[in-house]
Amino acid sequence: MNDYVCRRFLLVRNWLPDQLNSEGKYQFISDKDFKEHCNNKICNTDLEKINAGCLLLFHQFFGSSDLFKYHNNINIVDYIMIWLCYMLNLKKSVEGITNLQHFYDTYINKQEKYTHSINGVTGYSSYKELIDKTNMVSMDIKDISKFYDVFILLCEMYIEFDGKSLNCNKYSGKAKEFVKKYKKLKEDSNITGNSSYNKLLSTLSNDYDNFKKKCSSFNCKDFPLLQEIKTTQPHVQSSKQIPEQTVETSEQSPEQTVQTIQKLEQISEVASSSSSIGNKLFTVLSIFGAIVFFLGIGYKYSLFGFRKRPPKQHLRGKLKN
Repeated sequence: MNDYVCRRFLLVRNWLPDQLNSEGKYQFISDKDFKEHCNNKICNTDLEKINAGCLLLFHQFFGSSDLFKYHNNINIVDYIMIWLCYMLNLKKSVEGITNLQHFYDTYINKQEKYTHSINGVTGYSSYKELIDKTNMVSMDIKDISKFYDVFILLCEMYIEFDGKSLNCNKYSGKAKEFVKKYKKLKEDSNITGNSSYNKLLSTLSNDYDNFKKKCSSFNCKDFPLLQEIKTTQPHVQSSKQIPEQTVETSEQSPEQTVQTIQKLEQISEVASSSSSIGNKLFTVLSIFGAIVFFLGIGYKYSLFGFRKRPPKQHLRGKLKN
């Protein structure tokens, strides 16, 4: 996260407010930049307006290989999805819909603007693929929208930071408010224990820590910590989740990158060690099983021979007589 990213979100917020008007409807304050993302440059329905806002955000961050190069942070997609869920949750456009599946099927999965290839980009071929990587389509809209206020508060802090004249007290106050809202999310029973929600909490936590580092270089250090309520990482991670967590961002320092690599190496060593131990154990058990098997055969054979021997001796006795 940086001030440029946050300014793009707040501009969309000004053009398409995150509050309904007095009639309970979505509104375009200025549709100049939205028109090109509407069918025939006209958005009639609420979903069409929200879809235009979503496309505008993706276009601003990932619309070309050059833009993608400077905004190759998968966490930006998480923030777009948080915005999308919040906007959809303002008003029930379709009864009975609790997740993004309806919006996904109606727009993301069908519109060419979401599925067209981004030339010159490796790893992700389209907006749709970026969205799929988040694994947020089946998540509850109501719960995801709870992250929006915390995200906006953090963005306001990034935008107000100019690196020149700092009001430490102002940042400290907003930081305390951020921690308070973050803690409330962490204590939400619908969020705690879910690895997908924990990923969003971790994203917010990392960007908050990065902001603290920016401010500390200007002797603004009176910021509350998030260590006591730090998110717990899921015990099992799929191979698809690893690229999302290891994508290098413009906010990551070289020291952080080294730490990330070291952690991955430790995971690899543990996995390799576990695999080696498993192979050795399998070999020992196989040898032991073979020994038991042949001993069993030998035992049966000796038993068979013992039982059959007396009749033969009796027969020989009769023949001699």
